[in-house]
Formats: sequence, structure tokens, C-alpha cells
Amino acid sequence: MNHSNEFLEVSGTVDLLVVAGEASGDEHSARAVIDLKARNQNLKICALAGEKVRQAGADLLFPLANYGVVGLFEVLRNYNFFRDIFEKTVSWIAKFRPRCVLLVDYPGFNLRLARALKDRGISQKGGGDVVVLQYISPQLWAWKPKRRFSMAETLDGLGVIFPFETQYYEDVSLPVTFVGHPFADPSYISPVQFDPNGDLLLLPGSRIQPVGRILPVFFDALEELISQGFECSAVLPISDSKIRQLAEGLLAQRSKVSKIVRLVDRPNGLSARVALMSSGTMSLACAWSGIPGVIAYRAHPLTYIIGKMLVKVPYLGMANLLLKDDPPNPEYLQGQATGLRLAEEVKQILQEEEPGRRAAIAAGRLHNMLAQPHERRVVDWLVQEGKLG
Repeated sequence: MNHSNEFLEVSGTVDLLVVAGEASGDEHSARAVIDLKARNQNLKICALAGEKVRQAGADLLFPLANYGVVGLFEVLRNYNFFRDIFEKTVSWIAKFRPRCVLLVDYPGFNLRLARALKDRGISQKGGGDVVVLQYISPQLWAWKPKRRFSMAETLDGLGVIFPFETQYYEDVSLPVTFVGHPFADPSYISPVQFDPNGDLLLLPGSRIQPVGRILPVFFDALEELISQGFECSAVLPISDSKIRQLAEGLLAQRSKVSKIVRLVDRPNGLSARVALMSSGTMSLACAWSGIPGVIAYRAHPLTYIIGKMLVKVPYLGMANLLLKDDPPNPEYLQGQATGLRLAEEVKQILQEEEPGRRAAIAAGRLHNMLAQPHERRVVDWLVQEGKLG
């Protein structure tokens, strides 16, 4: 990564700093910023996040969400870049002393930041005056559960988005609050909707490394469906210019697939009858909207080997984990994720007698499970715990 790492300069007292290093965190943060501004438009909010948080009313210091990487190998390749951003973030907080720092997901960066703020006497846990909150828990139930002890040492509060997560912190002093899932927020509008006559939706992810590994397999699946006589059109939402360039290059080599795939800027207002998905946030969005689909994922081989040793969960997709007694989406990982296997799963979905029925039942269960508690939405939690009233 060879980019300018300079932070935007600000003036005046800062009430809240948001740190969100991924596209999903940027989206969730934006909703919280909008709600905070609706309550008090005079709040000074800054962010290391993305365009959605900026549009919501925060001063964007640095577009951290544009630089999301995943996997051990990819992080190591960009170590110097993230070390520089990390040190500049700590220095900025030490200089401007926001009343509250909201760390959104992104635990590899954010939990280290919480530790640094404590060790340098900046946060309340370190004897300073800055409240440090984490919104969205790291997946303790998947790996590294002992992180809860260091989190209790460095955080002033944690807001979790899945109801079962509170039990993983019962033996530590950290205040943990279930604030409901962002999808259950009254203002949330799903970017995708089920339509039995809609497109085949391609969702390879938002990071270029995994997209480069899984998108060719999605195209393999389309070629297989075409060869078997299935008439279908597909839509591929891409907001990142580098990923778009990658997709266009792949499509240029596949004449049959290029005729049925439509590229769009972002997944807003899309109707689909089935989705080919990575295991990220959009797979849950599809399940939430009742869109049946198949999850496929391919990581760097080193990342996968290490992850397989450390991560102990039966599924990657969150909807499958939440509804593990009847998981809605078949999953194929690494070498199992082939165009032939994905095409066979899509065929079964397309040939269902009652299209979308099973996915609709799963969506109803998710809605009930993830509903936000009365008056304990993220904005309520932030105002109380972050002293932003």
C-alpha cells in the first residue's frame, strides 16, 4: 500500500472518535452517527472509517475502511502501513482527547489500540479521561476466547449484536450490553430483496484478495449453468475501483459469462432469486431478506491452514451459526469450492417447487432472534456509556 497516511486536521473539542476499518463497520457506524446527530446536532464526531460515516456527519480523518485486508499473510504484507496508521491514531487521540472513542469491530487493530491507550495513560482504564467502548464483539466463540480478560482490562464497555455473546463475558468485570443487530434497527433498509424472477446475485466480498480467489469460481459456476441450458442473468455489485478492474479483466476472458453478468456500483435496491456469496456481512443480509444462496470461501493457503487449527466453529456464515439446527446456506471452502459444486446447489434452488419458502422461514427466525431491545439501541448505549448526553 503506497498512499498518503496523513490525517485530516480538526479544531475544537471532539466528542467522539469512531474507528472502523472495514466496509461493514463503516456502514454500522454511519447509522450510529446519524442517530447521535439527530439527538444532538452539535456533537463533534471524527472518524477513521469510510465514506458512509463521512456522509452521516463525521469529519473523516483518514479513510481506514478503504484499506481493509483479511488473513495473516495479507496483514503481514502491509505491516508497515498499519503500524504507521496505528501510531498516528494513538498520537491523534493523545493530542485531541475525544470524550469517547468508539472502536467498531476490526479487533486486530482496535483491541491493540485499546491496550495502547491504557498503557499510555490516555483512557480511563489507564488513569486518563477518554472513555473507550467497543461496538461489535470479536468472535470469542470461534477462537481466542481468552481475549475477554484483556478486553476487561482496557475497555469501559462493550455493545454486542448477537444475544448469545453476553454469556462469553460473564466471568469478567467488563460491562456488556446486547444492543440488537444493526439489521434490526428501524432505519435499516436491506440493499437486497428476494424476487423469484430476479437475478442471480454474485457477492464475492469487499476485499480484493479473497475476491480474486472466489470470483473466478463464481464465474465457473455460471459457465456450468449456461452449459446445462439454464437461462439466467447475474448482477455483480462492486463499489471498489480495484475490484471492478479485476472483475472486468476476468469477464473479458469469458465471453459466455460476460453476456449475462451486469456490473453495478453497489448492492442497493437489487432483487435476486438466489445468491452466490462469500461468508461476510452480505451473506447475513441475504438471509435476513429471505434470499436463498450458497456460501463459498477461499483464503490464502497459509491463512486457511492456520485458521483451521485455531477456529472451532461448524460454519462460516453467520446465519448458519445462528440457525445451526437448520442452517439455510450450504457452504464450500477452499478446494471444495468449485464451479461444478456451486452450480449444482444453485440448480436445486432454482428448481424448488416453492421458491424462497425455506429462506423466508429462516429470515423470520433471524428477525425474532436479533431484534433490538427496547430503549437499548446502539445510540442509547453510546449516550449512556460514552457520556454523550
